[in-house]
Amino acid sequence: MEILLWLVPAGVVTCLAMLWAGWVGRERPERGRSDADQERFANAILRPLPAPKGVAARPRPRQRQVSNGVAVRRSSTRRSA
Repeated sequence: MEILLWLVPAGVVTCLAMLWAGWVGRERPERGRSDADQERFANAILRPLPAPKGVAARPRPRQRQVSNGVAVRRSSTRRSA
């Protein structure tokens, strides 16, 4: 029976973790939010972002092709047009 004493610290830590998780995950009362607060938040979210100042608009770089891991060399023969 004494050999099972090493399980006691693990059991205590597990119980404490379960109590902590239950306390953190509890349902909390709803805060008093007014309709004006929700309207202001919706307006702020839907507003377009301002353009960065002092930075010229650059075209987006083309996306690189995804490599499949196989290297292919170009042919060494040149075509004459």
